[in-house]
Amino acid sequence: MRLDPAAAAAGFRLFDHDALASTNTEALALARRGDSGPLWLTARTQTAGRGRRDNAWVSERGNLYATLLLIDPSPARNAAELSFVTGLAVHDAMSDCAPALRDRLALKWPNDVLCSGKKLAGILIEGEAIEARLAVAIGIGVNCMQHPQATAYPATDLAAAGAAVAPDDLFCTLSATMMRRLAQWRRGAAFGSIRADWLTRAAGIGGEMRVRLPGRELLGRCEALDDSGRLLLRLGDGSVQAITAGEVFLIAGSAG
Repeated sequence: MRLDPAAAAAGFRLFDHDALASTNTEALALARRGDSGPLWLTARTQTAGRGRRDNAWVSERGNLYATLLLIDPSPARNAAELSFVTGLAVHDAMSDCAPALRDRLALKWPNDVLCSGKKLAGILIEGEAIEARLAVAIGIGVNCMQHPQATAYPATDLAAAGAAVAPDDLFCTLSATMMRRLAQWRRGAAFGSIRADWLTRAAGIGGEMRVRLPGRELLGRCEALDDSGRLLLRLGDGSVQAITAGEVFLIAGSAG
């Protein structure tokens, strides 16, 4: 793996590994040992990769597994916005590396990248308070050469979609697009700009969706995102519920 020269010049570093249990786990371990970031960790494979809600993330060779460690990237109240910042950066990198797919790519709330409605990439953001510092590990998994078959949400990979993009090339581009999106975000001061850009690439806005929450599911129409990035879901009784976290399933044929 290699960093884009602009990212390297801006002070981003890279620790490249053949195998790790989890790039996020390693990033937070380094933070506990005093690493001040910004630091990228990459691995060709993970032996204990995970997604949201501790779901296993299948980590076979040929795909991209990367984590960006940031220390105090923003006030704590803004840290969750990094999901949108990162989604845009991944979308940007894919669009640059596989321009033929650009019109088929979309962002699904809160942290997936889709290609023709199938999951192509996922993001896992984890934070930890370490001696009055906020350490944030931004984990990114992109299906470049292969994808899991048995998943709750249909998946695909770049090669299957018709774009042969090597993980090394995608990561190099991502290191630059992430740097630019972080600069746009301005530590949370310009989330409105990020939110607006995210919405222009969003799947499901205005359409029907199921949202899986702990212990229950909601069915409704996605109206928008509020100013803090929460999903606004209009339920069958006409009420609107603001959702901070959940697993979204778009209903076929819905708008967006």
